[in-house]
Amino acid sequence: MLHLCGKLSNSQLLFQRLHYGKSFFRPATTMSVRDALHSALDEELARDEKVFIMGEEVAQFDGVYKVTKGLWKKYGDKRLIDTPITEAGFCGIAIGAALAGLRPICEFMTYNFSMQAIDRVVNGAAKNLYMSAGRYPVPIVFRGPNGNAKGLGAQHSQCFAAWYMHVPGLKVMSPSTSEDYRGALKAAVRDPDPVVILESELLYNMEFPVSDEAMDKDFTIPIGKAKVEKPGKHITLICHGQATPYTLKGAEILAGEGIEAEVINLRSLRPLDWETIFKSVEKTHRLMTVEFGWPRCGVGSEIVATIMENPVFFQLDAPAVRCTGVDVPMPYSEKIEYECTPKDHHIAEFAKKVCGSKI
Repeated sequence: MLHLCGKLSNSQLLFQRLHYGKSFFRPATTMSVRDALHSALDEELARDEKVFIMGEEVAQFDGVYKVTKGLWKKYGDKRLIDTPITEAGFCGIAIGAALAGLRPICEFMTYNFSMQAIDRVVNGAAKNLYMSAGRYPVPIVFRGPNGNAKGLGAQHSQCFAAWYMHVPGLKVMSPSTSEDYRGALKAAVRDPDPVVILESELLYNMEFPVSDEAMDKDFTIPIGKAKVEKPGKHITLICHGQATPYTLKGAEILAGEGIEAEVINLRSLRPLDWETIFKSVEKTHRLMTVEFGWPRCGVGSEIVATIMENPVFFQLDAPAVRCTGVDVPMPYSEKIEYECTPKDHHIAEFAKKVCGSKI
């Protein structure tokens, strides 16, 4: 089980080793995901007066998850706008503001509530540039927690990565580390197109190492660029978002059994970084995708299908497999919920079956 605050977990220590090499025993600058988001929002509000944030309780209440804490007092009513509980309404207003030349950041208290506004996101934001022959871009950011947290029930625990990844006209990011969150949010705010950022409530308190480069006010992550978090030669493990720390821990378990897994943190789901994926498969000759969403028509399904349709398929020495969440509505019980999404031991066991004895 990951520790969400205080002492660094094994997976976080692994991040430090990967980021800092042999010098990982030195104290490294760390930052929580919540603080990474807060600092990025603060810097982007200061950089561009066209940027504003709207959503439920983002202003006077400092945000449900305290991501926007103190920003209303600093920037005022016109830059942080509390809205009624009407996602379709404030999402439509934000899209209209983007069409008028502003750069709104639209916060969903959870992406489960974005279903109330999906017509606005899919038929409004995503299609306007295409349907106007390039005349009317929609520079808007949709952000908020995605997937399960703890004991929130089936209606509040769904992963919408595959839903939004399906839509032409949207860019979709699913960050994992504090550097990911800072760079992804800044890139999204500055992008001319609508960007969906899928966050994780369970990662908000988690601290990760951050480099001096990532603390620069102009630090961004290119949308469409994955990151090799851990090099390896026996199997490629592809993950995103909340699944990444568990995948790295799973890779650590595999390393103890002589299997060197290469871990790719996608960061961007639309567009996907096929170059990095193909290059890794050509090196390891085995592939497993890891995600917390359902198996049918998921992120892993798209990756495996595309591998099948390209010459890189002939590099595989074993069938590509998907390690996903269980194909059921999420149980309310936290103990059962824990077993419904891939954890490090599940990931390691799946990967060993792919590798077999031929490594």
